[in-house]
Amino acid sequence: MPFSYHDPAHALESRRTIDGTGFGKVAIVTGCSSGVGLATTQLFLSHQFEVLGVDIAEIDYEKIDPRDQERFHFHRGNLAKEGECDEVVRICVAKFGHKIDVLANVAGIMDAYEAADKITDYEWERILTTNLTVPTRMIRAVLPFMKAKQYGSIINVASKAAVSGAAAGVAYTTSKHGLLGVTKHTAWRFHEEGIRCNAVLPGSIDTNIFSSVDKEHFDEDTFSRLQPIWELHNPAGQKPQTTAGEVASVILFLASDQARGINGVSLPIDRAWGVI
Repeated sequence: MPFSYHDPAHALESRRTIDGTGFGKVAIVTGCSSGVGLATTQLFLSHQFEVLGVDIAEIDYEKIDPRDQERFHFHRGNLAKEGECDEVVRICVAKFGHKIDVLANVAGIMDAYEAADKITDYEWERILTTNLTVPTRMIRAVLPFMKAKQYGSIINVASKAAVSGAAAGVAYTTSKHGLLGVTKHTAWRFHEEGIRCNAVLPGSIDTNIFSSVDKEHFDEDTFSRLQPIWELHNPAGQKPQTTAGEVASVILFLASDQARGINGVSLPIDRAWGVI
């Protein structure tokens, strides 16, 4: 049967057939206001998911297709705040019903390339909380609903830095290594309950993540030692070749039933940088 948006004035233009990838499914996307999070939100909505998006920054609703806005709910909040992850899930359930099919843990921040001899306690806590503690809390919050349905897909956005010591500072590197541990443990622990957990490992992407860098504490010495490795992937002066949309497409695949046999993987999206 046809699926039709509620816009009689544009009934012919806005009519779509049911998309089995996302129709009737609910997804939570963190970091939804920009970059990979925004691209994932837009792509999920285009495949007829109902999406609860959360971000610390406001979202520009002009970037959401008007035909999709009825199936989108935005919550502005700081997920690092105690209890906020549980609150996001409560809001999602109140809005879309007692099921959560997909969690895309996209939100993340970059460090200033500090090595272990330069990292401050504040910066360590800031990076680890956002990049590791928050995704783990989100997983904890959605698991009861996924276990109840014996179904769910969790996708964690990690990084090349999750499998390398030469891609970022010590805090970011540690946070993304840790996120792979969470991914693998969750995948195995709940695989018999119909729940999958995978990670994507993007290389350099054309997003605004570097706006989160604490420039006051930028470690020039460490960056100079890592720069030759970076330039094998992204030559100086060139924009990153990988787009947010490409990463979002992989997240959508891992969220879909087409990937139901894939669980516990760490999938690079870096044009072979990961083989180094």
